[in-house]
Amino acid sequence: MRVIRSIFSFSIIAASMLLVSAGWITDFAKAKEEAKMSGKHILLSFSGSDWCVPCIKTERDIFEKESFIKFADTNLILVNADFPRLKKNQLSKALTKQNEALAEKYDKDGLFPVIVLLNADGKVLKEWEGYQDVTPENFASQIKAFEHIN
Repeated sequence: MRVIRSIFSFSIIAASMLLVSAGWITDFAKAKEEAKMSGKHILLSFSGSDWCVPCIKTERDIFEKESFIKFADTNLILVNADFPRLKKNQLSKALTKQNEALAEKYDKDGLFPVIVLLNADGKVLKEWEGYQDVTPENFASQIKAFEHIN
């Protein structure tokens, strides 16, 4: 049991580190600024990185794949609004407050995962609820359906 828990913990830590290295940010105000300057849309992901199995699967099966990372790098500003439960993974009070405000606006039902495509002004263009059982390429195609995305 201890080995399984250790492997699971390592997977979560590795997934979180990959999100950061794949260009995910946590500052929504900065994301809006970058989106306005670059002409990109914002992809906002609500996740429970250390407890939500569908969130972890979404990261592993879509967001961590090279094809999605390349697409996102060119076309999106990626924002992760995380709601971890384990004490060791707790966020700063300021980041927790920001994520709660984002959830109040974009994820009122408190579902996980929820992924929201926004324009630079924060207007919702598309929303996905729950695990998306699609390839990274298919998910990118769904995003491409919106104007100004290559």
